[in-house]
Amino acid sequence: MRRASSGVPLESIETAKHYIEKTETTTGLKVVVKIIDTVFEKGRKYAADFKERMSIQFDKFLPKWNYTAVPGGK
Repeated sequence: MRRASSGVPLESIETAKHYIEKTETTTGLKVVVKIIDTVFEKGRKYAADFKERMSIQFDKFLPKWNYTAVPGGK
């Protein structure tokens, strides 16, 4: 994205979306952008028994960022 938007002020979400969508890899992979306009509640807590009810499976590629909470416990 850095080259696609180099020197462009990203003053709106639409402008950022436009330039991000222009990004592609040298092998031709293109970027798909979906703007999520949901407002999330600040400070929302998870259920008290979440850790007991869910099993966390970490992704092999980026385990710090990608994980899945699977119902059914550990």
